[in-house]
Amino acid sequence: MINNVYQLVSPRTIAVKFQDVALGERVIVRPRFMAICHADQRYYQGKRNPEVMRKKLPMALIHECMGEVLHDPTGTYAPGDNVVLIPNIAGHGPQGVYENYAAGSGFRSSGIDGFMREFVDLPLDRVVSCNGVDQQVAAITEFVSVTAHAYHRFDVAAHGKRDRIAIIGDGSLAYAVACTLSSLMPQAQLVIIGHNSEKLSLFTFAAERYLAYDAPASLTFDHAFECAGGNGSADAIDFVIEHIAPQGTLMLLGVNETPVPVFTRNVLEKGMTLVGCSRSGREDFELAVATMRQPDVQQRLRQIVFVDDPVRSVKDIKRVFATDLQTPFKTVFEWCL
Repeated sequence: MINNVYQLVSPRTIAVKFQDVALGERVIVRPRFMAICHADQRYYQGKRNPEVMRKKLPMALIHECMGEVLHDPTGTYAPGDNVVLIPNIAGHGPQGVYENYAAGSGFRSSGIDGFMREFVDLPLDRVVSCNGVDQQVAAITEFVSVTAHAYHRFDVAAHGKRDRIAIIGDGSLAYAVACTLSSLMPQAQLVIIGHNSEKLSLFTFAAERYLAYDAPASLTFDHAFECAGGNGSADAIDFVIEHIAPQGTLMLLGVNETPVPVFTRNVLEKGMTLVGCSRSGREDFELAVATMRQPDVQQRLRQIVFVDDPVRSVKDIKRVFATDLQTPFKTVFEWCL
């Protein structure tokens, strides 16, 4: 079976590779809606280290995708079923090590072809039903699964006093974390710390919202999720160290390509726990979908989804990446290639 794979071969240059795929025992899925991640954008714009670019390319982009089942030899899914695709290729590690950190793990659209293809063939365990979730919202399930993974890690690492949880950041990741925690920890008060008043206004379900420069000196919370990343990482971590209660847990989710200084004296004095979170596994996808099926969560997530015009050509691929640079949250598009 011949598959068309749309690969990035150099910054902002897409070429079509024809690939012969043996069906075997894998589930065949037709991609329907996709979302662009900052990581995809960095590859597309050529903003990764040149050595990394040489190593990774050529490569099909996109790791946030939902689609329709075309064929499932196991009979688990029927043709037409809506599913989300898991980009993580599970590694093999000792008991207790999550699949996304285990040795030998891989990730689609990071050195391995992502989902910009005519169809995708995956093992059964890399497919999760998303029936009951709007297709355009289901496109960001992978993104939400990262927040579900952070919750899983937090639930293991943090002490039991969880009355006040701070989220540092006001972008897509912070909003998705807030949606997930509001569902899974409904008794906790969410405190949002951001830099953009317009973005902060979307967090209507949070107990408190502050601009970072205007937060009261007396502000405190039990634990925190850092979602700033980039140039904002250092300030976000400093803010948490200053305001978190003793023995609080700081979940680090924001990505920064450069080293970030950490005031270790105060970390030690407060007995803090710092936990790094990246990507997700199957159980996180299952939790994400279950959470997204809740009407209030699904409606909230719609607030950060901008649906661009369908992609019907290579020219359209270039258009959606350009559009994504202008949208404040998540860019979703229908895949018609």
